Amino acid sequence: MTILQAEELTKEYEERSILKKVTVAIRAKEAFALIGPTGSGKTTLIRMLDLLEMPTSGKVYFDNIDVTHNKQKQLHARRRMSYVQQKPVVFSMSVFDNIACGLKWRHENSKLIKHMVNDVLDLVEMGGFKTRNAKNLSGGEIQRVAIARALVTNPEILFLDEPTANLDPISTMKVEKVIHNVIRERKVAVIMATHDMVLGQQLAKRIGVLLDGRLMQVGSPSEIFSSPINQKVAEFVGVENMLSGKVIERNENVLTINVSNKRIQAMSSHLFANEVYVLIRPEDIIFSVSENVSSARNMLRGTISKLIEVGPLIRIEINCGFPLIGLLTRSSASELGLEIGKDIYASFKVTATHVIRRLILKNEEKHS
Repeated sequence: MTILQAEELTKEYEERSILKKVTVAIRAKEAFALIGPTGSGKTTLIRMLDLLEMPTSGKVYFDNIDVTHNKQKQLHARRRMSYVQQKPVVFSMSVFDNIACGLKWRHENSKLIKHMVNDVLDLVEMGGFKTRNAKNLSGGEIQRVAIARALVTNPEILFLDEPTANLDPISTMKVEKVIHNVIRERKVAVIMATHDMVLGQQLAKRIGVLLDGRLMQVGSPSEIFSSPINQKVAEFVGVENMLSGKVIERNENVLTINVSNKRIQAMSSHLFANEVYVLIRPEDIIFSVSENVSSARNMLRGTISKLIEVGPLIRIEINCGFPLIGLLTRSSASELGLEIGKDIYASFKVTATHVIRRLILKNEEKHS
């Protein structure tokens, strides 16, 4: 069930477009991550969804009611939402009183306030901090207090703006754990704006990619990172193997693509462009020292140009007329006897490829 919906939201500041006709629907109780680089409009979008800012044009619906221009309806909707800004502000009082302030403003009785604050303190794993002055806390602890303060009123939607920005690794880990606990234990929709793609992948069921003020793609983490909709999304999510090619044959849903005079086959039932990019995830490539050890249709021969240790894995780059990047375990690399300059075969299945349209620049047209 959709609880919050935006239709063609546009925001302009001094004739500069910050958001451009953004349409998105948020489901009740879902975890949704809005990812994009700094300056892409993420904060502006979630502030408009939280009704803190009004759009230049477009509409916001809360619980299927248009709340865009009605102050009374906005107030009613905002009482069912909470927002944690990137740099939360805490008052010079105890952690308990910081968290309780929203309930006190709503004139709840002291017994209920005590119960609700203690409950949310346990959720954010700060039960032992209730008497501490919030001004003396670390950045990560302040962030957890802010999340607790936002949750204590039992909102239906929780907005988090860059919840782990500027935190050290240990504080980041603790805040991520808190968000995970909230998603698992509370009946609340969590909307995170973040440039941390790993955070989005780990915690969200759906992800929206916001680039240059446009919501380019919405989907599951797998869809976003394995099947980006276009070149801009692919570049942002860090697709390492994005190979420029031209379709030379179509056989039902199987395309044969010329990539630097090498033939690569890929699946696509909807793409009709000839100039394309072939996208291949490094972990989907199988390496071998001899030919025909794999049933995969795609097999390329290349020479190892780079071997880099990445934690428990080895990142391998081979030159097969174009660079191709893959990942292996240390044991696999050892068994294959990999070393720079050695010839090796790379294979990958047709179903492991993803194809997107490639826009041709004018200078390319002149040389094509």
